[in-house]
Parts: sequence; structure tokens; C-alpha cells
Amino acid sequence: MELVLYNPQEHQQPANTLLTVAANNIQIAASRSPFIEANTVEGSLTELRHHHIIPVFARDNEPLISQVDFIEVAEEVVHSTFPAERILSPFIRLSHPIKGRVPEARNKPASELMEHEKTIYYERMAFIIEVPTIADTIDGERLSLTIGGVKAYNLDNLGGRRGTEEHFKIFIGFKVSVCTNLCVWSDGFTYDIRVKSLEQLKLAIFHLVSSFDAIAQLKKMEALQRYSLTEQQFAQLIGRCRMYQHLPAGLKQGIPQMQFGDAQINAVCRDYYRDQSFCRDAGGDISLWRLYNLLTAANKQSYIDTFLDRAVNASTFTSELASALEHKGCN
Repeated sequence: MELVLYNPQEHQQPANTLLTVAANNIQIAASRSPFIEANTVEGSLTELRHHHIIPVFARDNEPLISQVDFIEVAEEVVHSTFPAERILSPFIRLSHPIKGRVPEARNKPASELMEHEKTIYYERMAFIIEVPTIADTIDGERLSLTIGGVKAYNLDNLGGRRGTEEHFKIFIGFKVSVCTNLCVWSDGFTYDIRVKSLEQLKLAIFHLVSSFDAIAQLKKMEALQRYSLTEQQFAQLIGRCRMYQHLPAGLKQGIPQMQFGDAQINAVCRDYYRDQSFCRDAGGDISLWRLYNLLTAANKQSYIDTFLDRAVNASTFTSELASALEHKGCN
């Protein structure tokens, strides 16, 4: 398996630089363990397309952009941008089911409802599309290019009419294969896309994917290996993270933001000792690359509506730690 620089002119694709793996008929295993776990269930395009109802704008009964539309237009962009690569089918997670029933079954007890009498859609959905042939390795762990998004109908004005802006989140980054941790940085994440049509959504996804500089993100993540915390420094950091949520607003100014709650910080503490891939070394030290992966692993316990924001927060927080250690080393 050979790593080569991606040539956008050779493949007639948008001008972004990526690392491409020449598969040479080698089967590349892709993990399908959940990229997010808390309060979610796995879904499929077939299920969403044939069994889920689509919310409508109340004023004119016109449908919103469906979750299927969102995923399929993202797939279209990925396939058109990387036509020579292997692209996996979307991996979908759902939460907050909205259940209903057909009018004919309005008087039936819930236990007696037939399947065809039930209706359902999920208020929140997250998905990823992995490109396993675009990859690199950091500290012995394989990372593959991943594109995805979040749709949460609770953010939309369902009481409006067609033409009202709808909310979406999209990202492009890397997935660590051993644990399905998502590495999302601010330059690969669009916090809140507001569009009025599927075509506008497609253009937004295309702009993000085609302008993404994968080499730059990989270099940032590789650089985290150069910095480490002692066990004492790690313990102090964990204590500061716990204190952050209780600081007065004035004291939070000038301090790197910490969006992770106690449950996630507890997971980081546990995995500092126990994680098979990213725990401390024999002397108790831990590199910032490994600490970053403990944070992204803990983030899998976040709900869909906070998942991407915390993913970016993990990247920003770790990067600022590296800057602080760099500055300390220069003094």
C-alpha cells in the first residue's frame, strides 16, 4: 500500500491536496462501530426512504428537505469530487423518535397497533460517508477521510411555509479506524448552514469538500505527537476542566473553552489508564495526540445536537494546549 500525493489536475477534481492510498486490489477493512453512541440508534437509507414520514411546513403543507435528500446530495458531491476513490455507503445514527399513527387507528391501544398503522420519523440525524482509500497513519493508527452532517428538525421553523430557511451542519475530516473517533477541526466544519433549497445545500457541501486542505489538518494532528503531559500535568488539567463549568463568566475570558461535561471528563480519566490504543505510557506521560483521541472518544457519548461542536472543541482545545507547551518550552 503506497501513499502518494493527490493530484487534482490529473483527476480533474477541485484544487485541494489530499493523501491518496493506492489500493492495488488490497481489501481495506473499514470499521462500522458507531461514531456516536449516546441516545442514538442505527438507521439506513432504505428505512428512512420507505418507512419514515417527512415533516412539512405547517402553513402550506409542503415538505422540508428530507434527511434522505440531505444524505443523497452529500453522496453525490463526494462521488463527483473523488470519482477514482472507494466510497463506503453512509453510516447513519438517529435520535429523538417522533411517533404517530394513522387516523384509522386513533382509538386503538398502543399494544394492539399493527406495523402499518404506526408512523415515525426521527427529529435528529447524523451520518458519515467514509473514503477509505484517502488515508494516512499517525502514531501507528490509520485515519481515513470522512464527510458527514447533522440534521435536526427542532432547529427549523415548522410553523412557516416553503422557502423558510432550513438548518444543517456539515463537516469533513478524518476518522481513526481503530476506534471510529472523528477528527473534526474548525476549517472542516460549517456550524450552521441555512438554505432554502436542496441546490443551495448541495453547493454548500461542495464548497466545504472542495476547499478542504487535508494535508494541513494531518500536519496539525501529527504535530500533537511532539508534545506530552506528565501525570501531574494531566491531573492538573483534568481538575481545571472540571472547574471550568463553574467559573464566573468574567474568569472564562482568555481561557480555552471547554464544552465537555463531567461525564466526558470522567471517560477521559478512565481511558488515560485503560484505553488500549491511547492510554498513558509506562512513565505516566501522555502525548497530546493520545489525549486528543481520549477527548474524541469521550465525545461519542454526546447527543447529536452537541456532537460536532464538541468535536471541534476537542481539536481547538488540544491545539491551544500544544501552543501553550510550545511557548513554555521557548521561555
